[in-house]
This record gives sequence, structure tokens and C-alpha cells, in this order.
Amino acid sequence: MARKKKEPQQKRAAIPNAYIEGAGIVVEEKITETLEKNYMPYAMSVIISRALPEIDGFKPSHRKLLYTMYKMGLLTGQRTKSANVVGQTMRLNPHGDAAIYETMVRLARGNEALLHPYVDSKGNFGKAYSRDMSYAASRYTEVKLDPICNELFRDIDKETIDFVPNYDNTMAEPTLLPASFPSVLVNANMGIAVSMASSVCPFNLAEVCET
Repeated sequence: MARKKKEPQQKRAAIPNAYIEGAGIVVEEKITETLEKNYMPYAMSVIISRALPEIDGFKPSHRKLLYTMYKMGLLTGQRTKSANVVGQTMRLNPHGDAAIYETMVRLARGNEALLHPYVDSKGNFGKAYSRDMSYAASRYTEVKLDPICNELFRDIDKETIDFVPNYDNTMAEPTLLPASFPSVLVNANMGIAVSMASSVCPFNLAEVCET
């Protein structure tokens, strides 16, 4: 008997987008397009609003902490437990209590990291120049704003700066602090962003203001 001719098999149509269960559709695109859509916005966010200090001399984490202390009435009066400040600051900075407290430690007088500390502290805040001396937990230490902060918040209620909603739109926070002296030059501030970094060394307060 004559063999039947095999019918040519039809080629399967290429599936343009693969599907992974639980992950959705996998779309093929150029790596350059992926970088533009995903990495560039991330890089700009880190540069502009996270890692580098603004003209008032503060990073967003510093500004949120100091403004919270100002709203708590800590510019005058008695110190309060650091844990109270950390908890209140989370209304503006939802990145965790540990990160907030570490920010406070560096701004504190007890840590001795700044020429002119912004936080008047009581308790063990470690030392910036010590490798082994760690700071105490926030439930043990106490803080208030240092008198120099009067110059940071002067005329803040007179429409000198812009306010924006916080992350959950329940309160407003300042985009900058109306510092009446060049704080960006007075205290050291370092920041590492994406493809950019800053390192500002401290200068004498009296000489900077005179200049």
C-alpha cells in the first residue's frame, strides 16, 4: 500500500506576551524603555526628596522630625521622652521608628555630630566619633528643641513658606523651614543619592552670618 502523505504541521502562532500565574502578563520591551519608565523616576525621587539636603540645610527626614517637635510645643517647656516624638513623627514620616530615632540622635547635642545641635537632649545619645558607644533606646532618653531652632521656625505661620499634604492627606507639612541663618553651611550634612552625592562641611556660625 502507498504511504499516506503526511500533512504539513501548522506552525504555532507566537504568543506575544507570556503569562505567569500569580504574576500576570510578562511584556517584552527594551531595557532602555524599562529604565526610563521605572528607574529614572526612582532616581529623581531619591535626589530631590530623600537623600540630599535642600537650601534650608535639611533632608526631608530632618525637616519632618523638627517640625513635629515644633508642633508638639517643644520649642519651650520641658523635655519629653524621645519615644513620644518618634511616634508623632510617624504621621509625617512612615518609614519606621528606628529610622526616625537615628535621625534624632544625629541632631542631638549628646551625640556631638553637629557644631550647633538642633535637639537639646538628656540621656545617652552615643557619640558620633565613637565606634562602640551606642545610644540608648528612645524610651529612656528625653528631648526638646534647642534654642537655635527659634531661628528655624521664625515667621513660619506668616505664609513665608509653602505647605503640602502629608502622605495620607491628614495634615500639612512645610516644604522648607524658614531659617533666618544659612544653616546649610553651618552644620555638616552628607547625603548619597542615585548618581549624585553631597558633602557639606561645617563653618563658623558667627563668621557665616557676618559674611
